Amino acid sequence: MTGIEADVKEIKESVRMLTETIDKLLHEREAAAMMKLSEQSLSTFLNEEPDLYTVRDVRSPHR
Repeated sequence: MTGIEADVKEIKESVRMLTETIDKLLHEREAAAMMKLSEQSLSTFLNEEPDLYTVRDVRSPHR
């Protein structure tokens, strides 16, 4: 291989690694955004729902 061919091969490998890293970061960011959206959309629903148990219901008697 000539010097230019080796350089091109190295550049292609670097681009491949960068592309993989960017894809992973985008996937993580998308997942975090979806979790935040779910949290926000459910918060109103959950805040309006009545509590199933009161604090008194879950306290265990001390002996």
